[in-house]
This record gives sequence, structure tokens and C-alpha cells, in this order.
Amino acid sequence: MTHGEGPLLIIAGAGTGKTRTLACRVAWLVEQGVRPERLLLLTFTRRAAEEMLSRAAAVCRRAIGRVWGGTFHSVANRLLRMYGRAIGLRPDFTVMDEGDSADLLGLIRTRLGYGAKERRFPRKATIRSIYSRVANSRLQLTDVLRREYPWCVHAGDGLAQIFVEYSRRKRERGVLDFDDLLLLWNELLAKPETQPLIEDRFDHVLVDEYQDTNVIQAEILMRLRRRNRNLTVVGDDAQSIYSFRAATIRNILDFPQQFAGTKVVTLEQNYRSVQPVLDLGNAVMAPARFRYTKQLFSARRSEQRPVLLTCRDELEQSAAVCDRILEHREQGIPLHEQAVLFRAGYHSDMLEVELARRDIPFRKYGGLRFLETAHIKDVMALLRIAENPRDEISWFRVLEMLAGVGPRTAERFLDELAGRQFDLRNIGAIAMPAAARVEFERLCQLLGELSRPDAPPLPVQLELVRSYYEPLIPQLYDNPEPRQRDLEQLRLAAARFETRAEFLADLTLDPPDSSADFAGPPHKDDDYLVLSTMHSAKGCEWGVVYIIHAADGNIPSDMAAEDEEQLEEERRLFYVAITRARDWLYVVFPLRYYFRRAPTDSGHSYAQLTRFLSREAQQLMEEAAGAARQRPDAPDWLKRLWER
Repeated sequence: MTHGEGPLLIIAGAGTGKTRTLACRVAWLVEQGVRPERLLLLTFTRRAAEEMLSRAAAVCRRAIGRVWGGTFHSVANRLLRMYGRAIGLRPDFTVMDEGDSADLLGLIRTRLGYGAKERRFPRKATIRSIYSRVANSRLQLTDVLRREYPWCVHAGDGLAQIFVEYSRRKRERGVLDFDDLLLLWNELLAKPETQPLIEDRFDHVLVDEYQDTNVIQAEILMRLRRRNRNLTVVGDDAQSIYSFRAATIRNILDFPQQFAGTKVVTLEQNYRSVQPVLDLGNAVMAPARFRYTKQLFSARRSEQRPVLLTCRDELEQSAAVCDRILEHREQGIPLHEQAVLFRAGYHSDMLEVELARRDIPFRKYGGLRFLETAHIKDVMALLRIAENPRDEISWFRVLEMLAGVGPRTAERFLDELAGRQFDLRNIGAIAMPAAARVEFERLCQLLGELSRPDAPPLPVQLELVRSYYEPLIPQLYDNPEPRQRDLEQLRLAAARFETRAEFLADLTLDPPDSSADFAGPPHKDDDYLVLSTMHSAKGCEWGVVYIIHAADGNIPSDMAAEDEEQLEEERRLFYVAITRARDWLYVVFPLRYYFRRAPTDSGHSYAQLTRFLSREAQQLMEEAAGAARQRPDAPDWLKRLWER
């Protein structure tokens, strides 16, 4: 915390107080006289930045809200609006979320004729993933396809053509995607006329979760600290698990070579878990080839070792896990203090059936985020058009809400609008189908109000949008009532922002998971079990953790079995799951898996315990059998399967 000048690398093991350490570093720098506005704090969510700044303020007992805190993407957004003209970027650009980016790629795919080919061509979501991997990894398209998307190798020429057109369309329409924000920030830092201006804004740069950064983010930091070497990064190489987002463990491993004179500090005391859980985590990571050596230890002692729970099959696994969930609940551990973790989302399917049968409420992490829901995307599209009338994808979304308007009518409209220089004052003169005329007049009136130089405050703008949009909801979607409530939450959220551009950028770059994120804490009687993938569980902790499907092919995934780097990442992912547990840990292993090629087929195969639990690791565990009890209320089909 009290390190002076120069680069500092803090290797913070799981549960060692990484957030507090970084917050105290910020507080110490402010106490030393560094002005808050000359500090840059980079995190992976806005909420993480806010939490750190709040803790730092509590430590030094003074307001430090002027710190530049936020995600890489949100900081890039601010700097590009300030300095973007140097690279030909207008400050009124809008930012597409990943869904809108995929829609634009899908539109280009169709227009170029790749949707009608005889041979299968990647769908829009896959194209988006490939594009992002190429942009963030600095690899050639052919290399990315060969390594990560071998089933798409035949589409390489078509994808290259789509990407060229995609870049052109974004440039013409004044829109950026998430990848552009980092690429253009990096471009600003490569220009001699803007690099010193940006570097000189900050006396110190601090980065959280450095193990999750990609090649472009590492380049940004190297260019941001060319002369001023005050850079602090915090991370854990053992929790580098996001290579599918182009993150690379090499950034944290190579940091001392990239920044000469780095001081390395290792945090090994864990404040979360009991020692037996940490012993198992240490044993799992011991064989890892490339890592910073550390042995986590805890002052929290316990005689309870992690349990290796062996079950006959998936059905018995579900029953055994439910048994123990209810047992711990009776011991006083509420459901929300218990979590079931798994490698892939579908691994919980059978467990969910058993939980429902036993009336155990649960919440599964995953699914649509708040801004990915159709009705919220509709409202955001209306606001984006008012902010940037050249936003093609938003226009397509808004126009196709009108009766009688399809893709061809929308294209014709946009061609005419381009001829009118995208002036929203003239859109009423563009012809529309008779069925859409009344709603189109309302749309013109709304956009006219929103685009006025003296437009009303943002919450009033949201109310205008809501008045226009609410009558359309029953025509467009089922279940209108909860969608209408979401619009109210969106309007309330807008009160925190001064400008529409800030609101759009903030919600796009760091979206809430659901409308519940806008609300206060849940009622004290609310209780539910947590189901989560291992990736989604990172950063969380629970009193009791159950890791299910601990069989080779699931942990590690069979997709990683032939690649050493991917296999090492799977080991780190298992380690992350283990270290989420504070007191109790169950690793559950089904001996056999059924597969049905026909309704009467009872074929099955036997599994092997995950290779990550070596003989030495197993000796640190208590072994138990998950023999399921046949209950009188169990359905007949379940009893028959138990009897096999």
C-alpha cells in the first residue's frame, strides 16, 4: 500500500483482501498529496470501482469522488469524446452493445448473400465472437479460425469481406462497438500529439483483476506509462479463466519484464475460507506449470475436510445434493448462503427438476441481462436515434415496431434519410405504409421533442419515450405488465445522469444484470439457493459450496483436453470454484452417465474422477457415498431409475 514510485505488481490469492488492498492504496496516495482527479482506477465493472472508492474514502475520511474510476471501456469512452477528433472520430458517436453489433453483422451477412449459400455459414452471434477475438488478440483471422473455430475455417474469405463492410458501416454511421473503444484508445496513445496529453492527466494508474486483461489492454497501459512509471496492478494468475474473451495469463506473468523495476508483493493470507479448503486449493494448483508460487493460509481452523461425494449416477447426484442442502438449512445455514457450481449451464438441468420437486427455490446465474431484453432494447434504440440519427441498427429496430414496416421499407427509409443528411426535422416527409401512418406521426413527434437543442431533462425524456412506447408493448410482446415496470426502473435510473449521451454510454458499457439492480436490498424473508457456472461464480463466496459433475470430460471440459494451455485454464477454473467456499465444500462425482438413443435404451458409460484431484489432493478430503434414499413420494419413473 505504501509503495512509492514505479511499477507495483500485487499477486493477491483468492480471499486475501484484494479489494481492500487496492482501496487502501488509493487512500494512501491521496493522503500523500496526489489529487484525486489525477488518479485513474481501472476495474472490470463500475460497481467494483464505486466499492473501492467508497472504501478508500472511509479509510482516509475525505471525499475522493473525483478519481477517474471505471472499466477500461467506460474510460475509453470518456477519453475518445475528449480527444477523438485527432483520429477523425466525432464526439457524438454512439456505442453498440454486443447484441446490436451481432445484428449489424447479421444484416451485412444477409446483404452479401452468405445466408443463402448451400454450405453452412456461421450465424451472427458466432461472427461477432470471431470478430471480437481477432480484434482483441492481435491474431490473424486464419489463425483464430484454425485454433478456436475450426468448423468455420471454410468461411474465412466471407468473414473477411463481412468484417471490412462492418468497419465501413460503423465509420459511416458514427457508431462504435466494445472492441472499437479499446482499439481507438490504443490508437490515440500511439499518436505523438495525443499520447502526452492523456498520459499527463494521471499521476498514478491502478488496475484491478489484471489477470483478466487482453493484449490490447496491456498495450494501452504500456503506452499510458511511457514516461511516468507509476502503475499498480492487482491480480491472481491462479484465477485467469477468461481466455474465451481473449484475456491472456501472459500479461500478469510477463508484467515484471514489460515494466522494468517492478516490485512484486504476494498476498497469501486468506480471510474467507477454513484451512482445509485452502489446502485442497493449494494441492490442485501445485502441478500448474506457469504461475507465481504461493501457498494460501488462514487463521480459520476447522476439523471439517472437503467432502468427495461419489454417486451412482446423475439422479443420485441430484438427490444427494438436495439432501445436504436441506440438512445445512436445518443447521441454520440459509439457502442463499449455499451454492451449486458447475462447468456448463446444462449441467444443472437434472438438479433443477429435483429442486423443484422438493420445493427448494433457486436462482440460476445466467440468461438475459436487463439490457438484452427486447423491450429495454426498444427504448434504448429510441434514445440512440435522438443522440445519433445515423445509427442504422437502432433505426431498423424502431421502424420494424410499426405495423406494415419490414426490412425493405426500413432500408428505403434509411436511404431517403441519408439523402436528407439524417436531419430528424424532415423525417415526417418520408412516405410510409398506410398501416404505419398514425404510429409514424407519433414517432416523428417524439423524435422532434428529443432532438431539440433545448430538450427537457433526461428523466422527462424517458417519460416521453415511455408515453410513446407503452401502448405498443401489448402489440409487440406477451406479459406487458412486468415490462412496463422495467420502464419505470429505467426512468428512475436516468435521474443519476446529467446527459443522454452519458446515460446511454454508461448503461451500454456496464449494464445492470436485471431491474433488481436498481432496487434496494431484498426483503429479509427472501431466500433461495444459488446455481451458477464456475465462470459466473468468480468474485463470490458462500458458506457451503457444491461442485457437481466432477468427472473428466466435464471438469475439465472435453473441448480442452487436447490443448495444454486450455487444460491449465480448466485447472484454474476448478481452483476458483473450490475457493468460493468459506466453511463447507462438497465435490460431487457421478460414476456413470446415461445416454438415450431410443426411448427404451438404458445405455450408459462410466466416468473417471476429474484429473485435477490427484492422489495427494484426495488424501485431503473426506470420502462419502451419496446413496439416495427412496422416498414414498418419489415418482415411479424415478424409483425405477434408482433401482438400476
